[in-house]
Formats: sequence, C-alpha cells, structure tokens
Amino acid sequence: MTALKIIFWMLFFIVFYAYIGYGIILYTLVLIKRVLRKSGKKVADHSYEPEVTLFIAAYNEKDFVAEKVKNSLELDYPSDKLHMVWVTDGSDDGTPEILNKIEGVEVHHLPQRSGKIGAMNRGMKLVKTPIVVFCDANTMLGMESIRRIVNLFSNPKVGCVSGEKRIYGKDKDSAAGAGEGLYWKYESALKKWDAELYSVVGAAGELFAIRTELYQEVERDTLLDDFIISLRVAQKGYTIQYDPEAYAIETASADVKEELKRKVRISAGGIQSVVRLASLLNFFKYGTLSFQYISHRVLRWTLAPLSLLFLIPAGLTLAINEGVLNFGFYSILFLLQLAFYILALIGWYLENKSIRVKLLFVPYYFFIMNLSVFLGFKRYLKGSQSVNWERAKRGK
Repeated sequence: MTALKIIFWMLFFIVFYAYIGYGIILYTLVLIKRVLRKSGKKVADHSYEPEVTLFIAAYNEKDFVAEKVKNSLELDYPSDKLHMVWVTDGSDDGTPEILNKIEGVEVHHLPQRSGKIGAMNRGMKLVKTPIVVFCDANTMLGMESIRRIVNLFSNPKVGCVSGEKRIYGKDKDSAAGAGEGLYWKYESALKKWDAELYSVVGAAGELFAIRTELYQEVERDTLLDDFIISLRVAQKGYTIQYDPEAYAIETASADVKEELKRKVRISAGGIQSVVRLASLLNFFKYGTLSFQYISHRVLRWTLAPLSLLFLIPAGLTLAINEGVLNFGFYSILFLLQLAFYILALIGWYLENKSIRVKLLFVPYYFFIMNLSVFLGFKRYLKGSQSVNWERAKRGK
C-alpha cells in the first residue's frame, strides 16, 4: 500500500496545485516582488491616444447589432480615432444589411461561411490602425474599456492586453450562472497576479487587444483563437497585461447543458493549443512565462482532470484497506470525495427542478468543468469539432 499512498498524494498534489496551490504561490511571489520593487508602480500614460480598430467577427447577430453599435459609439474614446470593423462572413439573417445602413461602421462580408478564424485572418489584412481590439457582437463593453486597454499599450513591452469577462448577476442564478460567475471572479484574481508577476497566460476572447503588427495569421482549424493569438504575441518577447476594469459583459449560459457545450469546445481547443504551443513548455527559453503557462493552463487541461479521476479508485482502495467504517485518515478523505460528488449530483437534480441553491452549484460547476476536458479530448482526437461559430444559448 505504500506505493499506492505515494500515487494518491501525487494525484492529490496535482489537483490541489492546479486549482488552489498555484494561486497561493503566485500571490506570495507577487507580494515578494512588491517588497523588492525599488521604484513605484509605473503609471500608464493617459495622454496616449493612438487610432484603434474595434474588430468584430460576427455570424448571424442581427439581434445584437443595434445594441452593440450603440454601445460602441458611447465608449469613452475620441470618435475620430475609434474605427468599427465588422466581418460577417456567412451571415444570412440580415446582419450585414443592417450594418451597412449605419454610418461609421465598416462592413466586410462574404456569402460563404469560413468560420471565425477565416473571418479574422481576412479582416486583419484590412486593419490600418496600430492597435486592434477584438470583441464579440453579443457582449457590451464598459464605457472606459477601450481607453483603459490603450493606456497599457503606452508601455512598449506590452504586446497584448486582456479585458475581463463579466457575467450579469441575477437573484436566481442557474447553476451555470452561479458557477460561471464565481469561476470568473477567481480567474480575475489570478490574472491580476499573473500580470503583476510577469504576464497573463491567454486573453479572454470577449475583449482583448494586440499591436496590429504582431498579429500572426492563425491556422484555419484553430478553436481558441484568442488564446493562440495572445500567447504567440507573448512568445515574441512581449507581455500580456490585464485590466479588470476594461470589461465585456454578457449573460451566463442558459443552463448547464449549454455551458457544458461551450466548455467542451474550449477544452478541445485547450488541448489543441497545448500541442501547438509545445515550445512554451521550455522553461530554459521562456522562464517565468512557462511557469505561469503550465501552472495556470496546461495542468487544468491535462493532468488535473486525470488526477481527479484516478483519485477515486486510489482513495477507495486505501479506504477499504483501512476499513471504511473505521473512519481512519484515508476513509475520511474518501468519504469527503464521495460527499463532493454527491453534492454535485444534488446540484444537477435541483437544477433540473429549477430549485436554486447556489452552494450546491459550485461542486456541480466544478464537475462540469472537468467533465468537459474528457469530452473535449475525445473531440480533439476525433477531429470532430467544427471551427464555425457554435455559440451556447445564453440566459435572458
């Protein structure tokens, strides 16, 4: 049993480190850096106002066009320096026709549908401004979002800036809303610390920006364009910074089924990204960036879900050997594991009955997150994930 105990604790460490331990270590390193920093924090240059392109790749978004354009026109940035570009390849619901009637909006449309990557690669060849801001058609931006993002580019070492994804809160959230909201709050904290230590590891597709000259055409079968684009900028020696007050807000997935669909796609894309960004695993070349990338991203898409799975038979075997009802150390640990999955099951049951108990949605959402990795890996191996838009239904 000694060998099994060693395996058990290795598995436990991987899970703990991936979801909690890295955050503790990261925050500790940030505190140390603050103490050792000789000069004060560098203040962004608020007079820095280059021309910016707000780039939106859209497919059949007629329901959001009016609100999105109105939101864009109200942003706190000089109107003569903010250009709106929409690429609407394949849209057949009237989206491009609606946009063409709006003054100040540049529309590029092709009847054939080539997916978001195809639209981005084509549209980026037409961008003339030094900075391009990517966002989704169905997300609304905070009024100061563009200005705050641009301010960070006043530092020449910054090549990419990620905004924050926010979820509309409701008094009676679904499991998806409650879980997704809590998850993004934790992610926001990690991103702030990542940026302060060195660099964020991946930008949020809902809102991020890069120096236009750093854009590298993305492979047409890429699933996580935001992740690949931003990290390839970081590979060139620039940092990815983060401002939580530059935000894009949207409703949560309509239900956990829709959230699972979204996360399976993300997981398939995550595994694809790990393969394509294999060079980032080289600590000797990328140093701190590699440490952050592996700790914050790679483990969650690979070893952490596997470890969770193997902890079940390992914990059960150790508990049986100890005597489950004797309530020894390993027996208690296994019962806690079991209780966690039971809570997740209860969360699923209550969600289907439309009974809202947020406390139970957390284990349910965590379970869904990790289940999506296995389903995403299956899709990746089969090559069955389409690159075309496959937006999850959102709550109202």
